[in-house]
Amino acid sequence: MKKTKKLNKVEKSINSYKRPPWDEYFMEIVHSVGTRATCDRGRTGAVLVKDKHIISTGYVGAPAGCKSCDDIGHEMHTVIHEDATQSRHCIRTSHNEENAIAQAAKMGISTNGATLYCMMTPCYTCAKLIINAGIKRVVAEKDYHAGARSKEIFKEAKVKYELLKNELVKYKDQ
Repeated sequence: MKKTKKLNKVEKSINSYKRPPWDEYFMEIVHSVGTRATCDRGRTGAVLVKDKHIISTGYVGAPAGCKSCDDIGHEMHTVIHEDATQSRHCIRTSHNEENAIAQAAKMGISTNGATLYCMMTPCYTCAKLIINAGIKRVVAEKDYHAGARSKEIFKEAKVKYELLKNELVKYKDQ
């Protein structure tokens, strides 16, 4: 009798486990990839997925062989927008989306039809690269303060864009 009760508890434990949905699973991996980033303004990662298989990852970082923000500090540029507002951006690094696409290209892996998981809405430059790489779906955890144009161009290019949390990412020196 005791063995049967123990087996029933194990079976219930096994049967009660719920596997995470695919988007949640890949987003957890995005967070892990982001820990490799070399710019403290955006320790973010990206994961490229095709047919539920990871084909590439990328994180924010200086080009290979170049000094990073963590090594020598940020390379900040101020952008003046049409409405006269200003925002500051570190341009020393390549973005996580760029690096994921570049890594796939370097390894000879097609990104056509893939899904990109990332921590925030891609910037406009990354959005254009995503479109030209043939990526058909973008899943972002949070919104980016300068992501409005990216969303417009995704819609125009018929790239499915999904925002998981309606939260805006803010930087200290924005």
